[in-house]
Amino acid sequence: MKSMKLTLAATAVAALFCLPAMAQVKIGVISSATGPTALVGIPQKNTVPLLPTKIGDLTVQYIAFDDGSDTTASVTDVKKLISEDHVDAIIGPTGTPNAMGVIQFVAEAGVPMLAPVGGADVVLPMTPQKKWVFKTTQNDDIIATALVDHMVKTGIKTLGLIGLSDPFGENWFKVVNGLAAKAGIKIVAQERFSRADTSVTGQALRILAANPQAVLVAAPGAASVLPEKTLVDQGYKGQFYQTHGAALPSFLKLGGKEVNGTILAASLMLVLPEIPDSNPSKAVAEKYIDAYKKLYNGQTPATFGANVYDAGLLLERAIPIAEKAGKPGTKEFRSALRDALEQTKNLVGTQGVYNMTPEDHSGFDERGRELIIVKDGQWKLLK
Repeated sequence: MKSMKLTLAATAVAALFCLPAMAQVKIGVISSATGPTALVGIPQKNTVPLLPTKIGDLTVQYIAFDDGSDTTASVTDVKKLISEDHVDAIIGPTGTPNAMGVIQFVAEAGVPMLAPVGGADVVLPMTPQKKWVFKTTQNDDIIATALVDHMVKTGIKTLGLIGLSDPFGENWFKVVNGLAAKAGIKIVAQERFSRADTSVTGQALRILAANPQAVLVAAPGAASVLPEKTLVDQGYKGQFYQTHGAALPSFLKLGGKEVNGTILAASLMLVLPEIPDSNPSKAVAEKYIDAYKKLYNGQTPATFGANVYDAGLLLERAIPIAEKAGKPGTKEFRSALRDALEQTKNLVGTQGVYNMTPEDHSGFDERGRELIIVKDGQWKLLK
């Protein structure tokens, strides 16, 4: 789908965050609000009006694009934001493949990118190019470790994997294979599919033939539902696990009764009423959810929107520090902004606490996840 830039005349929502040309800091935002990844991208796009428009004595302008879930459009948008809009940072793109495709361009331009994506490949392994990228979601190993630990505790010895044939899925295959081997769990089937597929019957039948005790689906958004529903329809009776990519209301709606009993490790936002007030992220998450509901007539945001909100929190902390090294719009400011993001310590976000290091540009620890089960069509804390 052709990339679309939001302008003041486009929508009333855009008017809330497109500020006049006098804005001193320019932040580009790229989301997949249309196309196959739209269920992830829409709450991210909708979160932009909730980002800070004043940081210290600086005004912030957000320049937003919809890449239509198209990796080529992501590249086009990034190049335009850098060469024409002269942005100081970029939030996005939505999908892991989209983010992977633009890393070289933000690195060459020296523009920090805050990627609200699932795949850890955007920041791992660390390289000179990836040092310009920061990830506002939990890395795969933090989520996968919780799932594999649960498998061990419940006596699961055989596992089937089905995931996307893109960087998101491939990194999950790599991480889970390593963790399963250490845990003594045998992976008896590994199947792949694409985001655009409307059927995975062949893959499901091969998994059924292998008869694993459990199946882990590695896909974000709507793509996470298809393999599970297909396996259930084919008669599979084992335990299902999902990644944090499935953590959105549409998973419950699209999956219906067939996804009851599914276990995932994901953000505390899914089960916020069950989280104790002592958890530092609860108040931040509640503030975000309340603001989102107020703006969108009571609609609850998916956790993917919170990844963009957290990007705003990270920039709110880093921009005043970077300003000491140079004016916004300059190479010195952008470089200092990258350094300040990398030095973020104990920043409480909606889904955990950020502690960045030169080696870890995600910064989450175990506080960034909860084990959750689908029960009676609702998310419930797994106890």
